[in-house]
Formats: sequence, C-alpha cells, structure tokens
Amino acid sequence: MSDIATLVPEPTDAELAASALRGLDAALDADTPVRLSLGGSGGEVDVPRSALAALARVLDSFAHGEGVTLVPAHAELTTQQAADALSVSRPFLIGLLDAGQIAYRTVGTHRRIKAASLIGYMREDDARRAAAADELAAEAHALGLS
Repeated sequence: MSDIATLVPEPTDAELAASALRGLDAALDADTPVRLSLGGSGGEVDVPRSALAALARVLDSFAHGEGVTLVPAHAELTTQQAADALSVSRPFLIGLLDAGQIAYRTVGTHRRIKAASLIGYMREDDARRAAAADELAAEAHALGLS
C-alpha cells in the first residue's frame, strides 16, 4: 500500500493554496503549454495539463483546509480503505461487494478492491443519484411545485 499518499495541509497552507489555485486556473484556461517555475535555482518544467488539473484539485482541498489521499488506479485497497473512501461502514461495503456492484479479488481470506473499480462504482453511483434528482425535479415541476 506504499503507493497511497495522504497529504495533510498545515494551518498556514490554506491561503497559499488558494493563491496558487487562482494562478493555476488561469494557466489551465490558456491554450499554450504550461510551464511551472520551481523557484530558487530549480528552473522551470513543462507539466501535462492532466497533471495540473489534479494539482488544482489538491490545491482546492488544501485551500479549504482538507487533506487529500492520492491513490494510483492500479492500487489495491483493503475493505476498510475502500469503505473509508466511500464514507460508508465496512459491513455496508461488504454488501456491495457480495452484490457484485464493485469488483474485487480474494487474497487468502481477504478481499482486495482495485482503486479503478472503486472509482468506477463511485462514478456510476453519482450518475444514479443525478438521474434520481433530475427525475424528482421533473416530477416536482409537473406537479407545479417548482
């Protein structure tokens, strides 16, 4: 599990992160290659836009005083780590696994969930929730409640 990194901002990081995020947002909106200055004698580096988008999400969380856990898509999570990522109990997660809603493999007597499988479930769940909210909004509109 050494691939998983948890980053926790220092109390003084919020303002610096918010400032960096504003600059990064402007750079992401431009059509030119993105070059970051490393300060001091570190020079400059070109950075892929996809990596900058991930950095922007980290900075946004830091600006709000929230920590971030980075998990590579190939990483395997324990059931407790997966439950924590979903903000559900471990028994609830086990139910999702047993129902076939999230793919996993068994190592000995332990279940392991690929981060990519968990992310896929999260995206599908978000889509189901959005569709249900849209349906409720449509019904409310049809009933003249909105």
